[in-house]
Amino acid sequence: MTASRAPAEPAVREFEATVDRVDGCEVVLDETYFYAESGGQPADRGTLDGHLVDDVTERGGDVVHALDSDADPDLAPGDEVTGLVDDAFRTYCARAHTASHVLYGAARRIAEDLGYAGFDISETKVRVDLTTAEPLDDGDLIELERLANRAVWDSLPVSWATHSAEAARDVDGIAFNTKTEEGAMSGGAVRVVTVGDADDPWDVAACGGTHVENTAEIGPIAVLDRSNPGEGVTRVEFAVGPTAIDELGAVHAAALDAATTLDARVGDLPDAVDRLREEADRLEADLREARGDLLAARLRDLPTTEVDGARWAVGTVDDADPNELREPATALVGGDADADDGPDALAAIGAGDAPFVVVAAAEDTAVDAGDIVGAITAEFGGGGGGGPTFAQGGGLDADPAAVAAWFRKR
Repeated sequence: MTASRAPAEPAVREFEATVDRVDGCEVVLDETYFYAESGGQPADRGTLDGHLVDDVTERGGDVVHALDSDADPDLAPGDEVTGLVDDAFRTYCARAHTASHVLYGAARRIAEDLGYAGFDISETKVRVDLTTAEPLDDGDLIELERLANRAVWDSLPVSWATHSAEAARDVDGIAFNTKTEEGAMSGGAVRVVTVGDADDPWDVAACGGTHVENTAEIGPIAVLDRSNPGEGVTRVEFAVGPTAIDELGAVHAAALDAATTLDARVGDLPDAVDRLREEADRLEADLREARGDLLAARLRDLPTTEVDGARWAVGTVDDADPNELREPATALVGGDADADDGPDALAAIGAGDAPFVVVAAAEDTAVDAGDIVGAITAEFGGGGGGGPTFAQGGGLDADPAAVAAWFRKR
């Protein structure tokens, strides 16, 4: 059985080893510094005696190096080989993995009943799944980013040691999830990673990944997004390295652009946005009022006719929603200030792709608006309902003008 030495000695990029077994393009060495995919961290990239390593996995206690399928390794047990670990990708993974610990340490400081539910490293971002008593909001994301970058700036030491499982579980404040940290456990022993001083750590967790030796090596951390993949779980996505730099630059550029548009300083953007929102709300209210006046005028212009002893206003209305017509229609039949001699009832048929009918009736008339809508939908299809003074129906299968003409001749 051979275990990877990468977690213990993450700075090693080149090593010599002896071939233990070969099965086609799969090679097992007597020792290796390639990291096998585990716990959310991807496998190392690199070469083995010049052959591209496609994947590295742990199988049956052995680290298996899967070489390029087109390779003809021509290797046999006992051969000496040279392994080269891709420096850029190992460095990125070590920084990203350590950053996840730093972010979790930041979450310890803002969230109650915090738990760890796993993480994953991709080429452009990292995700950390947290269980919290309350979901994290946008303000929490900002604080997570601030605290994490402060921990990077403070150049905290990062160390790792192996303990018995019992001793590891007794470490004060340790993040320990047997479902997500299987790479940290081997033969009853647990690898524990500590960020910060042991006496007052920023974070301490069971972890089998590769890490940098100081948080200053991580560089900037940019929180990208949050989501809720399951009940009680908040997923935080963040970036390190070039992606983080690009993200922070894009956010800054967007803030400057918004500040220029609003004629404000970046720091004053919240107040400027509040003023803009208040103005938009006022204009929206004015627009609603103006539209209501327009619809009321359209309803007042509907021709009137006598139907079953009641005076009706009947006609079609363009560019309107049935819900918009309720207030002006009921006001008109009730005799509003502009229509003291209003009709007893009103039937407005909406013109457009989805014809509808709105019926309003004064309280002192014998007309039942719900019954009228029922009669119209029985004749022209669709459905609807309502009470004696207001009802509406939709899905009419007829030209709106034809519906109005039919109603006037009832």
